[in-house]
Amino acid sequence: MGAAKSLAASDGAELVRRCRAGDGAAWEEIVQTYSRRIYNLAYRFTSRADSAEDLTQEVFIRVYRSLEQYDPKQGDLQNWLMRLARNLIIDDYRRRQRTPHDTHADDLEDHTYHLRSATNSVQKEMERRELGQQVQAAIDKLSPDLRTCVILRDIEELSYQEIVDLLKIPEGTVKSRINRGRIELAKILKRMRVAAMA
Repeated sequence: MGAAKSLAASDGAELVRRCRAGDGAAWEEIVQTYSRRIYNLAYRFTSRADSAEDLTQEVFIRVYRSLEQYDPKQGDLQNWLMRLARNLIIDDYRRRQRTPHDTHADDLEDHTYHLRSATNSVQKEMERRELGQQVQAAIDKLSPDLRTCVILRDIEELSYQEIVDLLKIPEGTVKSRINRGRIELAKILKRMRVAAMA
């Protein structure tokens, strides 16, 4: 479906133009295309399905209210939308670090978005799910600073410069945190006896 692909820059600009004109189908297409990616990012930071769902809704509310600010000359819709999403999610994450509450991660099983392969056996599916839960549990054990940088670099695949711009910290600090985060993550996974992922 549309969720698996991003939109070409011209398509994104046209969708935004249609949304501004009140076209509900255009808005629905934007939500369908990007909700999975935003939810997955939110889950990486919250480790809770309900919080990730709430944040995903907040992101789309913010996006909808900000459609007038979208300028296709400044970049494509995906980059603009994901920048808004990352800012909101990271702000929420920082706020929760200052006032931590229930940090117990709920079961991702019912909320994981993935495509099922007809050739996957039940055993492989269970192993994949268990590995995903173990990796998320290991990410949860990282300090907030390391966790943020590792998620943005290794999961969101942002460049160092994009992380610098987003977090407003020096590039050397970003690189150091990513390196320390990866080392710490490897140690945690080793302690958890998780096999290295291919």
